[in-house]
Amino acid sequence: MQRKPPQFPVPSERIDAVRGFNRFHTRLVGALNEHLLDSDYSLPQARVIYELGRARAPLSATDIGRALGMDAGYLSRLIAGLEKDGILERRPAPQNAKRLLIALTDRGRELFRSLEAASTREVASLLSPLSDREQAELVGAMARIEWLLGNSPSESMIILREPEPGDLGWVVHRQGFLYGKEYGWDWTFEGLLGEIVGKFVETYDPGRERCWIAERDGEIAGSVFVVREDDDTAKLRMLYVEPSARGHGLGRRLVEEAARFARARGYKKMVLWTNDILVAARRIYEATGFELVSEEPHHSYGKDLVGQYWAREL
Repeated sequence: MQRKPPQFPVPSERIDAVRGFNRFHTRLVGALNEHLLDSDYSLPQARVIYELGRARAPLSATDIGRALGMDAGYLSRLIAGLEKDGILERRPAPQNAKRLLIALTDRGRELFRSLEAASTREVASLLSPLSDREQAELVGAMARIEWLLGNSPSESMIILREPEPGDLGWVVHRQGFLYGKEYGWDWTFEGLLGEIVGKFVETYDPGRERCWIAERDGEIAGSVFVVREDDDTAKLRMLYVEPSARGHGLGRRLVEEAARFARARGYKKMVLWTNDILVAARRIYEATGFELVSEEPHHSYGKDLVGQYWAREL
């Protein structure tokens, strides 16, 4: 029998504080508006559109309901309404004709892109009056709320922040160590990492370049860099996640944060270079919209490898 978590008394003033925050948050995101982001669709409809838009393959109604935590009957009505409007379509699964899969139509994908762009502008407008440090504190507080109320007690909170003294050297050390341990690469790879970080610091453009350090319980859990390739192209570099932090979506979160930054700074495309042996990283790139452009064998870091060039539109 599964044990229930312990229950603690809750003072009335704390209940009032949470309810007050809920009212503030509801007003803030416009959830009480009849239509979302100047579109013809409500918040629940937009959530369904967003879930389908970000999926890499068609979903079943069960998949959507599980992801959104929606009642099956209510979700069925939402899907029927969106299907009637030509936003989505249902079709039998290839190997099971009784199972219906749901996907956005061309019109639906156009709507998804419109909602995504409007949401990005709205959030950017909300955060732009805050300093970089205040933005990081706000995002960290949101992560803390999500951890306390959403994730299991065993999950540690991970925040993304700017680098502090000592971080860049640590990132070079850890990536060099981990790639040596996991893939057998020699010390020359650490030299390449040091060169990348050195150039990043030397030519750093704060308006168009960024480094994120992922921190969990005061310890570095991963990192990623965005650097300028040219006026229209950003380059993703040095993505890594500590073994103890893997399996919780941190790698994807780092890549998505980097893509949002690049898009907001006016880049049209994001590129990266990796090696085919880095299977977990390649899965993240595929899941976040990157496509393999070309590949070429090379001998580096004491190994015969296949280098890959990936790109995605922003």
